[in-house]
Amino acid sequence: MKRLISRIIGILVILAVAAAIGLAFLPQPVAVETAMVVRGPMQVTVDDDGRTRIRERYIVSAPLAGRLQRIQLRAGDAVDSTSTSIARIDPSDPALLDARAIAETEARVRRAEAAVRRAATDLERTRSELDYAEAEMARAQRAADRGAATQREVDLAVTAWRSATEIYNAARFEQEIAKFELELARAALVRSRPDGNGDEQDAQLRIGSPIDGRVLRVFQESTAVVQAGTPLVELGDPADLEIVVDVLSTDAVQIEPGARVSIDYWGGEDVLYGRVRLVEPQAFTKVSALGVEEQRVNVIIDFINPPEDRPTLGDGFRVEARIVIWDDDEVVQVPTSALFRTGGAWAVYVIEGDRAIRRHITIGRQTGLHAQVKQGLEPGEQIIIHPGDGVEDGRRVRRRP
Repeated sequence: MKRLISRIIGILVILAVAAAIGLAFLPQPVAVETAMVVRGPMQVTVDDDGRTRIRERYIVSAPLAGRLQRIQLRAGDAVDSTSTSIARIDPSDPALLDARAIAETEARVRRAEAAVRRAATDLERTRSELDYAEAEMARAQRAADRGAATQREVDLAVTAWRSATEIYNAARFEQEIAKFELELARAALVRSRPDGNGDEQDAQLRIGSPIDGRVLRVFQESTAVVQAGTPLVELGDPADLEIVVDVLSTDAVQIEPGARVSIDYWGGEDVLYGRVRLVEPQAFTKVSALGVEEQRVNVIIDFINPPEDRPTLGDGFRVEARIVIWDDDEVVQVPTSALFRTGGAWAVYVIEGDRAIRRHITIGRQTGLHAQVKQGLEPGEQIIIHPGDGVEDGRRVRRRP
């Protein structure tokens, strides 16, 4: 009996040793990091650097040849269209003017008159387009209230109205400039005629400001003899800013007018917002920092925030823009670090019990961190992120804390 018990104990010891040896050679569970498949909002953006610029600029030039008096204005000075004097010019002696100079001055007057007529026509046309866009926006809003139009159709109508408003404001600005240039050309003509009336004190030509704004740059500060057309001062309104962002042409084809934009890293604490007004139709070649030639396209963005929210933002300042090209509030998504390619298709490792199971999936939109899952996964499932070489289909795994 004792011999039988000893034999059984020996067999059990041998089996225990064999089991221990077998367990030692079995593959150990691989420690992995996991994430959960979720359903939530997702947004795809085109991110790039941009710069601000004043929407409307105006260069004041000399309307006739003469001696320019020293310009007292400096960059940043405020100008007013009713009272500010930009420069003063003492015209050349009218007796020394030939018929050609007088004819050129008269031609400038006729050209300025034609510009005023053209500006009036453009203003009337843009006013009609603005009225139509406003009516379309109201019609789309009423249809949306009845459930007969989608929010996207309303957004497109609002974008069209905003674009028409900007075009109308630009046309009105052009009309004001055309009228100013006509007045300046007529004043130059009076002082250029040999038989021009007026005493010697009235011979000096005063050049006023065509707009309300600020001086951006002074081209000619000191007293000098200038020719007709010489640039003197550049003017603009620093509060009337827009943003220019040059993006890759492959990204530009996905951007639509009216797209929402977030503006970061401009120097202020809060994020600014804007909308795309125009994607320019022509690309240009730009050499990247790595020496690679790229085809870039300018995207013009209007601010939504009023100037009071960005009082220190000026012309030519750097900003970072995130242009939304697609978004959805109900998207099944996974981290892009969980994706890998196998057999020409996308796949992930799903944890079922304590094992990693490879599963092929269909993905859609991608951001830098997440990818849309169209088929193959359900919210709440656990997947492996950053799968290493030790992770295989059916391999036992354990979650890292």
